[in-house]
Amino acid sequence: MKAVVCRSPGDLVLEDRAAPGAPPSGWARVAVSHVGICGTDYHIFEGKHPFLAYPRIMGHEVSGTVVEKGEGVALAVGEPVIINPYLACGRCIACRRGKPNCCVSIEVLGVHRDGAMCDEILVPAQNLYPANGLSLADAAAVEFLAIGAHAVRRSLAAPGQRTLVIGAGPIGLGTALFARIAGLDVSLLDMSTERLGFAESELGFAALDGSKASPAELVRQATDGEGFDLVFDATGNTRSVQSAFAHVAHGGTLVLVSVVKDDITFSDPEFHKREMTLVGSRNALRADFDHVAASIRDGAVPLAKLVTHRTTLAGTPRDLSRWAREKSGLIKAVIEVG
Repeated sequence: MKAVVCRSPGDLVLEDRAAPGAPPSGWARVAVSHVGICGTDYHIFEGKHPFLAYPRIMGHEVSGTVVEKGEGVALAVGEPVIINPYLACGRCIACRRGKPNCCVSIEVLGVHRDGAMCDEILVPAQNLYPANGLSLADAAAVEFLAIGAHAVRRSLAAPGQRTLVIGAGPIGLGTALFARIAGLDVSLLDMSTERLGFAESELGFAALDGSKASPAELVRQATDGEGFDLVFDATGNTRSVQSAFAHVAHGGTLVLVSVVKDDITFSDPEFHKREMTLVGSRNALRADFDHVAASIRDGAVPLAKLVTHRTTLAGTPRDLSRWAREKSGLIKAVIEVG
C-alpha cells in the first residue's frame, strides 16, 4: 500500500509499505477514506513533538470503510466508520472508571503508533463508530470537533453563561461552536486578526483582537470588569494559559483544552479569592463523538467553511510541508485518500 511517512523532522515522503494483512480477533481492517491534518501532525513534521519516535505514519482524524473483520466483530464489511484514534488498555484505573480518553497506557494513532495517512489500517472494533449517514468527508472531521465538545461537557456549563474561548485555531473554533450549541454566550480571543475575522464574519462570534489591545483590557471592556463565567484556553501557549486565570470571574471556571510542556504557575490568593474551578480536558469519549456526529447531521456545524484546504495522499508530502509554513487562510486541511 501507499503511505505518507515522516522519516525525521522535515522529511516527509510517500512510500510503499506492506499492507496490514488480516485483522486479529476483535479488530477490523479499514480502507482509509479521508484524514484531517491536525496541529499535532505539523508539530511532528517540524520536530516539536516531545514523545515521538521516527519514522512515523501520521494521521488520527480519520474516516473509512470496513473491508475485513476479525472474529467477534459485529460491524459489517462495507460499513462506513468514524475512527476513534485513542487506543486504551481497558484495565487501568481510568478505563475502569469509564475514562479511556485518559488511559494510563493510551496509544494515539499517528502519534504513539502508526496512523492513517495510508491506504489501509487495522483498528480495534471498539474504536470504530458507524457513520450513520454522514459522508466520509464529514466523518473525518468528527474527531477534532469532539475535542472541543468534550471540553464543553467537562465544564458543566449552564446555558447563557458568558464564555471566552482563547485561541481561534481549529480546536478553539470547535470549542466555540460546541459552547454555542450548549447555549453559551461565546466570544473568541486571539492575536490573529485574520483568524478572528473568519470567526466573526463566517461563524458569527464576537471577537476580541489581542493584537490591538491587551487581552486584560479587552476582557475588562467585554465584561464590565467582572471577567468571564467560563474560559477555555485552546492556544497551546504557556503565557496564554497563565494569563487566562485573570480572565475568569469570581466563581467561574477555567478549562485547559490545549497542552503545554511547561509548568504552569498562578497566584494562589487570586485563585482562592475567586473560588475558581480549574478543569483539565483530554481527548474525547464516545458520547462526544456521537454528539458531534449528530450536530453535523443536524446542520449545526458549518463544515464547508471550516475545511479550507484539500489534498491527496500523493500530494501530502508537498502540501503539508508548505502549509506548515504558510498559514494564511488555513483553518482545516483534509487528505482525500480513497
